[in-house]
Amino acid sequence: MRKLGQHFLTNPAIAKRIVDAADITKNDSVLEVGPGRGMLTQFLVEKAKKVIAVERDKKLASFLQEKFADKKNIEIIESDILKITSYELRVTSYKVVANLPYYITSRFLRLFLENIKNKPQSMTLMVQKEVAERICAKPPQMNLLALSVQAFGRPKILFNVKKGSFSPPPEVDSALICIENISDAFFKKHGIPPEEFFKLPKKAFSQKRKMLRASINVKHLVFDKKRPQELGLADWVELCKAKL
Repeated sequence: MRKLGQHFLTNPAIAKRIVDAADITKNDSVLEVGPGRGMLTQFLVEKAKKVIAVERDKKLASFLQEKFADKKNIEIIESDILKITSYELRVTSYKVVANLPYYITSRFLRLFLENIKNKPQSMTLMVQKEVAERICAKPPQMNLLALSVQAFGRPKILFNVKKGSFSPPPEVDSALICIENISDAFFKKHGIPPEEFFKLPKKAFSQKRKMLRASINVKHLVFDKKRPQELGLADWVELCKAKL
C-alpha cells in the first residue's frame, strides 16, 4: 500500500483512543477516510449511528465488505475521497474520523473545509506530527496551512503517536488533531468571501521572507515591516478590508 501512501494503524488501544477522542454518539454519522483493514472502523461501528467508510483500494474495500458483513450501520464506498460526490456521501450532518494517507492531507483539508458546502461538524485526523504542529501554529510561526484551517475551525493537537503503531511504519511520528466548530462563520462575520480573503495571504506566503510592504505592497503603518508569519487571522481581515 505504499503506492497510496497508506500506513495502517495496528495498535487497537490507539484506535480506541482515537474514536473516544472523536466524541462519537449513537446520533452521529461518521465519514471514515482510508479505513484500510478496519482497525478504526471496528470501534466506530460500535459507537456511531452510521459509518460511511471510503476506501480507494478495491481489494481493501472488498475485505471490509466481508469483515463487516454482519453490521447494519456501515456503508463501504470504493472511491477516491478527493473525487467523492455529495450524492455518494448522502449525509447532511456528519463527523470525519480518519487515519489520512499523509500525501493527501492538504488537499483533503482544502476540500472539506473550503470547497464542500456540506461541511463536517468536526474532523479528528491522524496526520504527521510536523503537519499537526503547522496546522495549530500561531504568530510569529503562522503559515498558510494554519491560516486556511483556522479560518474555518478550531484545531488542537490531542496526542502524539509513535511510528511503531503503524504498518509499514512511517518515517516520522504522527499526531491526532481535532478541528471543531467548522463553519463559514468567520467569513460571514467579516463580509469577505473565502476566495477574496485568501488572495493576499497566498501572495505574501509565496514570498514569506520579504516584508509585507515588498511582497504585497502594503502601505499600513502597523503591518508594512512585518512578514506574513507574524500575522494572525484578525490582522489579515484588517489588511484584506484595506485592500478591497
